[in-house]
Amino acid sequence: MNGISEGTQLILAIFVPGLLVVLFTRITFNKWVALVITIALFTASVIAGYTREWIHYVLDAASMTIGFWYATRMGPPKEKKDETTLS
Repeated sequence: MNGISEGTQLILAIFVPGLLVVLFTRITFNKWVALVITIALFTASVIAGYTREWIHYVLDAASMTIGFWYATRMGPPKEKKDETTLS
């Protein structure tokens, strides 16, 4: 990531992995699948050479852990009540 400053990279490493875990959890309805997809994405970015410093690895792992914790605490999606029925 030559065009992005170090500070921006750190901020992205703090927030993006956790948000991806939560997003993928909402899409797949499975927190474990979401975690595996997120780990696969970040492994691919490491292999491609986008991440090289150990601090990014630590921040990515911490963010994924917090995102997984939050995804665990999220309940199932709430169903909307149909207003046309009388109950």
